[in-house]
Amino acid sequence: MRGADELIDVDDPAWPELQELVAASTVPVKVLPVDGGESRRCLLQMQVTARSVLGAVALNSGGLVLDDGWVRVFGGGSGEDDGSLPSLARVNAFPANFDPAWHPTQGLVVGHDVLGGVFALNGHDPEAAGRPGVPGQMTYFAPDTLEWEAMEMGHSVWISWMLSGRLEKFYEGLRWPGWREEAASLSFSQGISVIPFLWSQEARADLAATSRRAVPMREVLGVAADFAQQMGPVDPGFLGAV
Repeated sequence: MRGADELIDVDDPAWPELQELVAASTVPVKVLPVDGGESRRCLLQMQVTARSVLGAVALNSGGLVLDDGWVRVFGGGSGEDDGSLPSLARVNAFPANFDPAWHPTQGLVVGHDVLGGVFALNGHDPEAAGRPGVPGQMTYFAPDTLEWEAMEMGHSVWISWMLSGRLEKFYEGLRWPGWREEAASLSFSQGISVIPFLWSQEARADLAATSRRAVPMREVLGVAADFAQQMGPVDPGFLGAV
């Protein structure tokens, strides 16, 4: 097991290149200020270095906010108040103190979108966790199907993929006129409740006609998890602690 300093003080850290990608992105991106102590805790428990994009985001940012708040990528956390973006450690319920025996058995939750979509990095045994794809691959819990989908890319490629403007195509059929303004008005602890539900025939037929309101993000995730357990072939498992 490596200590925090060993994980942080590396040759060729990923952050400078990631900053260049953010600056060149066609997608609106906000880099949140980071809580230094929490960021070190994230790196230590994950045992990843600042040479990786995952480590760089955790160490150098409180998180990334894309498309005016539509997607939130978790990093080192931006503070403790209710309006801040939680850290990877908090979202994934890391132990309070470093525990070399602990790891996220179902995968590491690395991002949410406002509809309750969950981006997670597969653990060492995705099949046992009921997830598609291979170890170390990104997966997405889709709020319109209530199922996990393999993204066939790792975390670093996923970050580059989002910054390159692919989100517009990815969310085709899940955005309505005025979605950007609704997303931008939310706090980081909120998501958007859509009624009729996104997986209903009514919502699929006319998403713009649905009723939408801001609610706590934990409510959006909780409703999706409950319905997935009732309707889906498998329990979706852990969707993040927010």
